[in-house]
Amino acid sequence: MSSTSPSSRRRIRAARSACGGSGCGWPEMIPRRSLLALAGAAALPLPAMAQGEAWPRERSLRYIVPVAPGGSQDIVARLFARHLTDVLGQNVLVENMPGAGSNIGYEFVARQKPDGYTLLAGSDSLSINKALFPRLGFDVTGFAPVAQGVRVPQILVVRADSPLRDFPRFVEAARREPPAVGTPGNGSLAHLLGEQIQAAAEIRWTHVPYKGGALAVNDLLGGSLQAVLINIGAVTDHVKVGRLRGLFVSSGQRTAALPEVPTLAEAGLPGAEAVGWHGVVAPPGTDPAICARLNAALAQVLRRPEVAERIAALGLEPVEAPPEALGRVVLADAARWSEVVRRARIQPD
Repeated sequence: MSSTSPSSRRRIRAARSACGGSGCGWPEMIPRRSLLALAGAAALPLPAMAQGEAWPRERSLRYIVPVAPGGSQDIVARLFARHLTDVLGQNVLVENMPGAGSNIGYEFVARQKPDGYTLLAGSDSLSINKALFPRLGFDVTGFAPVAQGVRVPQILVVRADSPLRDFPRFVEAARREPPAVGTPGNGSLAHLLGEQIQAAAEIRWTHVPYKGGALAVNDLLGGSLQAVLINIGAVTDHVKVGRLRGLFVSSGQRTAALPEVPTLAEAGLPGAEAVGWHGVVAPPGTDPAICARLNAALAQVLRRPEVAERIAALGLEPVEAPPEALGRVVLADAARWSEVVRRARIQPD
């Protein structure tokens, strides 16, 4: 009697069948040991592409947001997660992991298995942090790009009763006496853009960094600051109701949310445009097939009327582009902001 187990006999038959039985050129009598080895090989893990085809059926996805709840990046991430859950047919669970200029969340995701089940709410700070923190234990520009998601213009705002009614008047006043200008933080996109604008306009202001944009806006409304440079989503409602006035937006075109606010070029500084983004990246080495499927899923999300309406209300701009387009943005911005950080001698907190 053969000592071959029933499960081994089934695998042997499967191996023979996969090759077409005896008609595949095998000798009629094949050593049992050889057949067992072949059957064992058939049980090895599938190639990465085939594994990607099963994604995301295995379990829920973790979506790490490297900032505290409440800001525009968190709002956008939660909007994406809710609708991606519906499109993918799998839960996408948001987990805030703030701290160290977003590097706590970045490092956590950088060390996760690249299987598509851990995602990161990436932003323009990926490029900035490469310049600010050159000795990190991971490469912030090494994440697998998925989708840019939305563009995030910056805006310079003053109180509605300010005599600085436009950017040329702001420049004139700054040349007489440097104003106090708040930003969401040291090393933020607003901070770096502000350094670039000061160099281009040949003015100086007193930079007042805050631990988040809401505090800066509150102090502007209270009269402690002359202006705030911040992402547009943080002040859109204030501008719409007339509490604040926008002097420029940093995008190449005016925004649909605040069409009355001129662009930087219209305000007199062509070539100084800079736009942030809130999107999705994945751990380094994630299967490009998974990234492509996530990109397509997010494109479906962005086309949903309720999502488009919410994004527009925040003053943000949806972006549909392949993953490699985001990769180019991250690298180009890293080079750009590295030069600004070096020239302005910016140090992280």
